[in-house]
Amino acid sequence: MAEKKESIVISLGGSLVAPGDIDLGFLKNFKHALSKYLGEKRFFVLVGGGKVARTYQKALLEFGAKENDRDWMGITVTKLNAELVKQMFNGNVYLKVITDPNVKVKTNKDVVVGAGWKPGWSTDYDAVLIAKNHDIKTIINLTNIDYVYDKNPNEFPDAKALENVDWKSFEHIVGDKWSPGLSMPFDPRASKLAARLKLKVIMINGKNLDRLEDFLNNKPFIGTTIQ
Repeated sequence: MAEKKESIVISLGGSLVAPGDIDLGFLKNFKHALSKYLGEKRFFVLVGGGKVARTYQKALLEFGAKENDRDWMGITVTKLNAELVKQMFNGNVYLKVITDPNVKVKTNKDVVVGAGWKPGWSTDYDAVLIAKNHDIKTIINLTNIDYVYDKNPNEFPDAKALENVDWKSFEHIVGDKWSPGLSMPFDPRASKLAARLKLKVIMINGKNLDRLEDFLNNKPFIGTTIQ
C-alpha cells in the first residue's frame, strides 16, 4: 500500500496573484516551488480576491450595495483568480475549482484549487474548513508581509515582529469583526475556528517563495508560526 501523502492547505492571498495586473512572475515561481513537492505532498490551494476584490467592493459601496452583495462580488473575484491558478497546474490538478469547503474531495491529483464559498467570511475561513474536513493540521498563509506584528506596523513605528504567537494573543491582535474586503494577516473568524481545531498556521511572505520551500523542507524559515 502506498504511503499516505502529507496534505497541506495554502491560503494564497489574491494580492499576490493580481496586485493590479496579473503577476505572471509570481505565478510562475509559485508553480515552480510547489512542483518540486508533487508526488510527495498534496496541496489544497485556496485563492483570495485581494486588491482587485476590494476595488470592486469599494465601487459597489458607491452605489449603496449592502454588505452581502459586496461579499458576493469578492467571491466572484476569488473564482476568477482560482481558475487562473488551477489552469496553471495542468495535469497535476483536480479538474474543478472547489467552492464548498465542506465537501470532501476524492482525487489522486496533488493540487486542489478552491475559491470563496459564501458571504460572511474570507477564503482564510474556507481554508480552515478544508483543513477540518480533510484532517489536515497545517495551513500556510501566503501573504505580502514578512511577519505578524503585535500591532499595525503602518501606524506604529514600534510594532514588534513575532516569529511565534499563540492563538489567544493572535486573536487579540486581529479582533473579532469580519467585513467584506477586510485586510488582516488571517481573518478573525478563521482564527477562532483554527484555534478551536488546534491547527498550526504558518504566515509567509509569498514574494519570497524560498521561505516557503525552507518550511516545506523542515528548515528554519522567515515568517510567523501561530499555534
